[in-house]
Amino acid sequence: MSLTKSGDVASRFSAYIEGLASVIGHAGRAKPLRDYCTGLMMPCDRKSVEPMAAITAPERTAAQHQSLLHFVGQGDWSDQQVLAKVRELVLPGIERCGPIEAWIIDDTGFPKKGRHSVGVARQYCGQLGKQDNCQVAVSLSLANHHASLPVAYRLYLPKEWVTDRTRRRKAGVPKEITFKTKPAIALDHLRWACAVGLPRGVVLMDAGYGTDTALRGSITELGLSYVAGILPQTSVWAPGTGPRPPKAWSGNGRPPKLLRRDSKHRPISVKKLAIGLPAHAWHKITWREGTAEPLSSRFARVRVRPAHRDYWLAGSRPEEWLLIEWPEGEAAPTKYWFSTLAANIGFRQLVDIAKLRWRIERDYHELKQEVGLGHFEGRSWRGFHHHATLCIAAYGFLVSERETIPPSEAASTKIFKEAAIPATYRPRGSAIAA
Repeated sequence: MSLTKSGDVASRFSAYIEGLASVIGHAGRAKPLRDYCTGLMMPCDRKSVEPMAAITAPERTAAQHQSLLHFVGQGDWSDQQVLAKVRELVLPGIERCGPIEAWIIDDTGFPKKGRHSVGVARQYCGQLGKQDNCQVAVSLSLANHHASLPVAYRLYLPKEWVTDRTRRRKAGVPKEITFKTKPAIALDHLRWACAVGLPRGVVLMDAGYGTDTALRGSITELGLSYVAGILPQTSVWAPGTGPRPPKAWSGNGRPPKLLRRDSKHRPISVKKLAIGLPAHAWHKITWREGTAEPLSSRFARVRVRPAHRDYWLAGSRPEEWLLIEWPEGEAAPTKYWFSTLAANIGFRQLVDIAKLRWRIERDYHELKQEVGLGHFEGRSWRGFHHHATLCIAAYGFLVSERETIPPSEAASTKIFKEAAIPATYRPRGSAIAA
């Protein structure tokens, strides 16, 4: 397999793999590491172990298959150390184009049949847009307007998996893994990123995470700002309104501390607030996504106080921004966000940061389409995470090479020439192989 570009690309790829090999332990792992990452960037239809073995070692496919299978499924190397090296090698290039602006939380699903692949269950799958049998992983990406890079990635393990000792043992789920919701896994990622000192950015998340009041509160406690998607029925106190203060103390017992509501002191939904805004509150704002043409829509913003169960609180929550998008021609607003960015932030800047979340969608699209993130066919916890780590590593190299690739061209296919699968190769179990 050869490189389409000059030898400079070949040498940069070799140097990149050598950097990763320096943290992967035994020297014998360097070759399967290189072969696996090379296979992930080849323009073949399927990036599972078997076809990658046929491409990277056509004269000894069976032996290569076993080597790669052992490396990804059983290799005792650290995902965290490899991802740390990827950050070390790739982030400086991203930051040369501007500081990190966002930490983007999201999850992605992989449709799966059967019940034995680790974490597989009937749950919502974003790729399918419905409930189905799938695996779901939660990730954190660092981003600016130039590029983004996943830095943390963990499988969500449903409750039925956590309590099933037989399946856990067969899939090699570590004993310390307990049930955690997806927002709880996201918070673990954020705490870890703060602890290791990653360059800080505004936390961006869709409504699947933004509606979790506890998560938003924990993000604030970490000293981070957020722009969080919320649902239309989310309740707020509009400007000039609020709950009643605690009851006056009668002198007996403990002094009352909890806020109160009555018929005249009730929060409203963000949708009702938005629809009631005057015409002059709405502004057409233009923003830019990557190399695409500028995009524009109608937005309004209001300072509000989130009201979620504040009758269990002694004081109202602090004011924050409610950002609303209502495109021309739509019957109702289409998107809502809470944001703890500064009260004096510019309107256009607020919209621009909220819309930067598109980069996670770019990450997932390229991780799946370019380097086969969803193609892993093993069943184990270790194999699932090893494959994802190597996909992120391959993607990191593509990110670092992006400036050498015209925007209209696919990334990996322009770095590596298309390698034909040998004519003698037959997938296991196929009729012709039999």
